[in-house]
Amino acid sequence: MKRRAVLLSLPVPQQVCGIKIFMKNKVIANIIYSAAITFVIEVILVLVLSGTILQNSVMEILLFVSLGIVLFAVIFWLFLRRSYDYITKINDAVRDIAAGKLDTRLDIEGDNEFSEIALDINNMAGDIKKLMDKERESERTKNELITNIAHDLRTPLTSIIGYLELLSLKTDIPEEQRRQYTDIAYTKARKLQKLIEDLFGFTKLTYGKIAMKVERIDIVKLLSQMMDEFYPGFMEKGLKYELTSNVNSAVISADGTLIARLFDNLINNAIKYGSDGKRIDVKIHASQQTVDIAVINYGKVIPEEELPHLFEKFYRVEQSRNKNTGGTGLGLAIAKSIVDMHDGQIHVESDLRGTRFIVRLKVNFDENREHFESTDI
Repeated sequence: MKRRAVLLSLPVPQQVCGIKIFMKNKVIANIIYSAAITFVIEVILVLVLSGTILQNSVMEILLFVSLGIVLFAVIFWLFLRRSYDYITKINDAVRDIAAGKLDTRLDIEGDNEFSEIALDINNMAGDIKKLMDKERESERTKNELITNIAHDLRTPLTSIIGYLELLSLKTDIPEEQRRQYTDIAYTKARKLQKLIEDLFGFTKLTYGKIAMKVERIDIVKLLSQMMDEFYPGFMEKGLKYELTSNVNSAVISADGTLIARLFDNLINNAIKYGSDGKRIDVKIHASQQTVDIAVINYGKVIPEEELPHLFEKFYRVEQSRNKNTGGTGLGLAIAKSIVDMHDGQIHVESDLRGTRFIVRLKVNFDENREHFESTDI
């Protein structure tokens, strides 16, 4: 709760400062308008009453001065009243938001500085609410993560212990069978190691334990190098591959290490599950503000109802398929975490034209800015 209070209090002084500056200008303008109108009315009254009231008398002077003060005050209040009421609403809304009432919204009245401030306050409240909901969801998923960890670690560990106990207790096992059991235990241990490494990386990415090192990187050059590095994997699966781009170079602001891991996971995923299609395509399309990268495989079509869940941790489309490929269920979750850290977007499409993982990254990414939401690709 202390963290929320800090977040809520940060934007408020800027809005209040804007109100004060605008109010100063508004008051000055109202004073000028009120004085001008009062002056006109005073002149008219002088012309009308000058014939009935003794000229140059003290009573005449006092009368006109008093009347001018009253007229000025009334006219000034009429000019200022609507703005004052709106300021009161804005002030009450800011107090409610600071108190945690994040559903508070202001009606947008008119088209001036006050309406712009009200709109900014509404946007601020919505952004903070989204951030708080995200934090609550993060807390909820921690318990879910612990449950999934226990299950995914227990399965290979139980198998390893079983084979090692068998090898330890039975001394009369034939050498060939002993070697087979040893190989199985070793394979299970490697899978367990991979799961732990992925899990460790995922938790660091998800819960903000990694300090980003943002620099200018050429995404076309990076992916070209990575495709060459994957050549043995492509050949092993009998896959052809191609990298295409609408530009020769596309320089973006990003953490090079994390971006490399992002596409390492996506390309590995394409190799594992797209080998039936005999081809992997990586397509780059750069624009002035963003770069889109599509990693495409032509394997089995993923059911539409499964697509929204692919980036969830430990989610598998097919359990048997996962066992054959050795996946941990964390690769795509890690990929999404890296994209989110770069204020980017990632989504997947799958049909008879192939399965396409499409990533959009900003050309000029600001790591110091808090990002609440992203536009759709």
